[in-house]
Amino acid sequence: MNVSFKRTQEEDVLIERAVLRARTLGDQRASIEISMDLSATNANGCPLDFDKLLAFDDFSFLHDIYGIARHLDRESGQLNDCFLPRCAR
Repeated sequence: MNVSFKRTQEEDVLIERAVLRARTLGDQRASIEISMDLSATNANGCPLDFDKLLAFDDFSFLHDIYGIARHLDRESGQLNDCFLPRCAR
């Protein structure tokens, strides 16, 4: 199965803001990996509210960032183990 990374220009800006925040809060993964995780999740069955994600306190923000990283099936772009980010639409 092909994973989609399709995103709008608006989503691109918001995702890059989320990546910067995640890295500032200590996420050691490469920026491109965080960006691809968010893009894949959003484009493959779990649309995300990026404004909501960015408005979260640090705990809730990292809950979603690390939860997506842990539960994302990188072959399908879908989330496993019934994980649903708090910022899911």
